[in-house]
Amino acid sequence: MRLSRLFGGGKGEPPEPPEPPEPPEPPEEEPGDAASDGDDFDGVPEGDSDVDLDLEWRDRAADVIPGGASTGSKRAAALYGESTVFGPTHFVRASGCHITTPGGRTLIDCTMALGSVAIGYADETVTRNVLQAAASGHVSGLSHTSEIDVADRLCDVIPCAEQVRFLKSGAEAVAAAVRIARAYTGRNRVVASGYFGWLDWANDALGVPPAARSDVTRVPFDDIAAIEQACADAGSDLAAIVIEPVVERLPAREWLDAARRLCDAQGAVLIFDEVKTGFRLRPGGYQEYGKFEPDLAAFGKAMANGFPISAVVGRAAIMEAATKTWISSTLAGEAMSLAAVAGVLEWHDRAEVCDTLWRTGEEMMGALRRAIAASGAEGVSVSGIAPMWFVVWDTAERESRFLELALEQGVLFKRGPYNFAAMAHDEQTLIDIEHAASTALVQLVEETQS
Repeated sequence: MRLSRLFGGGKGEPPEPPEPPEPPEPPEEEPGDAASDGDDFDGVPEGDSDVDLDLEWRDRAADVIPGGASTGSKRAAALYGESTVFGPTHFVRASGCHITTPGGRTLIDCTMALGSVAIGYADETVTRNVLQAAASGHVSGLSHTSEIDVADRLCDVIPCAEQVRFLKSGAEAVAAAVRIARAYTGRNRVVASGYFGWLDWANDALGVPPAARSDVTRVPFDDIAAIEQACADAGSDLAAIVIEPVVERLPAREWLDAARRLCDAQGAVLIFDEVKTGFRLRPGGYQEYGKFEPDLAAFGKAMANGFPISAVVGRAAIMEAATKTWISSTLAGEAMSLAAVAGVLEWHDRAEVCDTLWRTGEEMMGALRRAIAASGAEGVSVSGIAPMWFVVWDTAERESRFLELALEQGVLFKRGPYNFAAMAHDEQTLIDIEHAASTALVQLVEETQS
């Protein structure tokens, strides 16, 4: 299917919308080449910056937003560690793989919006699509035609996808998959392994009534005995096994085989949470990479390069159960986010995006490993897989100090899992990341020895 169909040009469609304004200083690269950030950033803070102003924004946020951020992983404690008093918590501009803080600091971002951006911030192709959709009117009392076209394309690239439902967040998509599985099977029990967001069915936080999760049994990643026992306990009431297929490392094939066997034997539905892995390991996520198809899957994050949309996809016979239950969101099919998905699909049509992410991630991991070796730092290592990697520390205090020192060198690393590769991480950026890590580690070692 031609992506030019997604927003006009076909018989019986509305006339072309007015030309949207050009996005501010977009990247000049074409898909197929390594994405530059479209700016003259050199990876270190330029000119005078106001660190105090950055901290003022943190204080302002704490006054009006519980926890200081609406996204849990963007809280100061999550970014830098408990009781830390350094580091920016807000940005005013993002381009390529660089972010600018209110205080004027320019940082290389290795978090890439918690993995939701795999191309680069303010990418020209995605931004152009979104602006055109906005100029055309992105929502109405009817569904936009792009909902059908984008769903068609997802069915082309995701192995298990025969039908699609759109939502707004990854948590919603996984919850929808679980509800569809329960409606399809007429059962209640779920065996789960992974992190599936904040909604009641998947969380034991304060404020969640025990009854909301009483039918969910948690099992460790890659533990065959545990998943077999949980399914045996569920018996004939097993509705689904829901798995996050990559948790800090790739899964053992035997574990996935066990999940598939148990679902088939008990008439249950196998669900993959591909929110982080989709359009990153491969466009179709781990199921494409590992050649292992679930019955249903949830996608989000990099699928739209940071725009708010998710999808639950799967086999038509199971997906049809969505019509027998209730899954609905007013803005699930708004056209701007669908246009962003179309832009990402365009990138994947023109370039080997995922292969580039693997290579870039390997270079990033290699840069950190060389920096560790050169500095002589102990109690620190690099782990994970290339598109989504992380640094492991022996103490939280040393990790926080490293993050602080790296910020002084112009690089924002993720505390814990994961750092994410992006197309915008070009050769110079990789050099700057290694320099920042080396400088920070050497200083940390010197502080420890003094």
